[in-house]
Amino acid sequence: MTARLIVFISSSGTNLQAIIDAIAAKQLAAEIVLVVSNRKAAYGLVRAQTAGISTLYFPLKSYLEDGRGREAYERDLAAKIKLYRPKLIVLAGWMHVLSAIFLEQFPNQVINLHPALPGAFPGTEAIRRTFESYQRGEVQHGGCMVHYTVPEVDAGRVIVQAVVPIKPDDTLEMFETRLHAAEHQLIVEAVRKVLSAI
Repeated sequence: MTARLIVFISSSGTNLQAIIDAIAAKQLAAEIVLVVSNRKAAYGLVRAQTAGISTLYFPLKSYLEDGRGREAYERDLAAKIKLYRPKLIVLAGWMHVLSAIFLEQFPNQVINLHPALPGAFPGTEAIRRTFESYQRGEVQHGGCMVHYTVPEVDAGRVIVQAVVPIKPDDTLEMFETRLHAAEHQLIVEAVRKVLSAI
């Protein structure tokens, strides 16, 4: 049976595209039933629409401005998501930390891609921080991982991970390109692995 996926994005959606392509190539027995973004200008929404996938733009800003707050935002977001009956929710460049209010409604169904190895560089700007740390001689390589999402930032149980080398003559852009290529493979591998275990 085809598994129902929902993908959360905040920007260009290249990892979303990797999942779309893997499904089209019959490498994943899944269907993306919804793409969610908290940013209206996220190009990933265009990618979804081009592929004929439903989209939901759902920003936090209005909830903060009118005093409803983050908790109400997450409750309302969860209510909308439940209507689509997802087997798995994939955070692929989603720049908003989800709390237990959301996550407890989808136990072991939310996974997150992070462009650093377990325990290294949690939070934002992980690629730049990894590269700068390499330049200071503090790390020998970078990497990426997909993990189960918990309220603590980038701290859930790891599903898959990959080491990404940094070469002595790399620029940040060169390392970033290599890391994104690794992410595109890893996100598909992670989705396949989790779905096979459900």
